[in-house]
Amino acid sequence: MPEWTDYENQYALEGYGAVCGIDEAGRGPLAGPVFAAAVILPPDFETEGLDDSKKLSEKKRESLFKAITESDVRYSIAMADEKEIDELNILRATFLAMKRAVSSLGGADFALVDGNCAPPLGIPVKTIIKGDKTCKSIAAASILAKVGRDRFMTELDKKYPDYMFAKHKGYGTKLHYELIGKYGISPVHRMSFLKNLR
Repeated sequence: MPEWTDYENQYALEGYGAVCGIDEAGRGPLAGPVFAAAVILPPDFETEGLDDSKKLSEKKRESLFKAITESDVRYSIAMADEKEIDELNILRATFLAMKRAVSSLGGADFALVDGNCAPPLGIPVKTIIKGDKTCKSIAAASILAKVGRDRFMTELDKKYPDYMFAKHKGYGTKLHYELIGKYGISPVHRMSFLKNLR
């Protein structure tokens, strides 16, 4: 189990009333949106198995998603789509998704963000490298963002079954490249990620 650092309480003691954790999912794929989630955990929040979403099985992520969203947790999940990614670039589109998540969450006055780049959110931000391994609210946000995006890509698979998005979730696997080679670039692919194939 991770050894959580109590960032949330640290900033609460500095006078911030609603400290949220933020993480993203889907910066690397060739298709589909980038997702972000913002989470405010109650001080006594405990759920077994909470960890960096990348270290968990799909079944465990789904279980934790249910535990988080059905408990006394304030959360929001948002995205920036592939057209916004192409227009803005992936970093700025990720920041846009994060800003949308915080805006939908409402009331957050401090943000703990995974990584080393501070998004412009309109509230103070503390970046934490490997925050999904050390900060509980960021870990919760990583699970919500990952599961939210995986579910979205599974739905997208029904619209574009030739590309098997439910299997690879848009990531650049050997199978995915083979399917692009066979069927071409779909409307939900990130054109800026596929310049060499155009």
